[in-house]
Amino acid sequence: MASVSALYIYPVKSLGGISLNTVDLTDRGFRYDRRWLLIDENNQFLTQRQHTQMALLQAAIIDDGIEVHKKNTPSDSIKFPFVTENKQRENVTIWGDVCEGVEVSKEVSQWFTDALAMNCRLMFMPDDSHRKIDPRYALHNNDITSFSDAYPVMLIAKESLDDLNERLDEKLPMNRFRPNLVIEGFEPYEEDWIKHFSINGIDFFGVKLCSRCVLTTVNQQTGNKGKEPLKTLATYRSLNNNIYFGQNIIYKGTGTLTKGDKVTVIERKDKPSFRILSNN
Repeated sequence: MASVSALYIYPVKSLGGISLNTVDLTDRGFRYDRRWLLIDENNQFLTQRQHTQMALLQAAIIDDGIEVHKKNTPSDSIKFPFVTENKQRENVTIWGDVCEGVEVSKEVSQWFTDALAMNCRLMFMPDDSHRKIDPRYALHNNDITSFSDAYPVMLIAKESLDDLNERLDEKLPMNRFRPNLVIEGFEPYEEDWIKHFSINGIDFFGVKLCSRCVLTTVNQQTGNKGKEPLKTLATYRSLNNNIYFGQNIIYKGTGTLTKGDKVTVIERKDKPSFRILSNN
């Protein structure tokens, strides 16, 4: 029987994530997931893809907000509330989408500028700032997401990582892939062809395979970049010049998910035909 194995949120996009036993689903993803975003002087979003030092900052949920600390020196930290008092709206750009955000505070932005050794500001997405999902994959034209790459939830089966690790010389942790929802009790890569499933009466839909980038090659403890897992994934998980691992998910309604919850598969779709490279 398939069940929820792990639940993760990433309050500040591209910083260290948080493992939780229970999460609440909101109108745009797991509560607090990627509601904050670092931007440069042109209001463009920042990620580990270009700035691997972002991996060395870790977020945590505290009673009245979010705390971020340096992994190497945990005493060097900054705290900010769940909702900022600043009401000045600004347009921020993420993957070509333009949506509204507000700067948390000058003090907080300065801490991140110093911690990352680059000019940046921390922005928050208010509840009434709506970033729509690509209509080609949305259930409804009002489906929204946060500052995630494109969708509110990313799913990986535990068995998929197990299978990948059997192919690698050095096993990798799940944090390389930054999922929100991990399910166990599937076949390896079964998340590829899950079209519709439910957890706690909430309907989830697999809408698009998740293409992977160089961020997966960044060690989340050291910030160092290598060649794996993309080198190995490219040998058996390539399709249309992209490398895939995981499935992007959207859902209907709100509710709560807890580790151990039963997963009921309702409908499957065709398995994708990946390009397999010969070992010869």
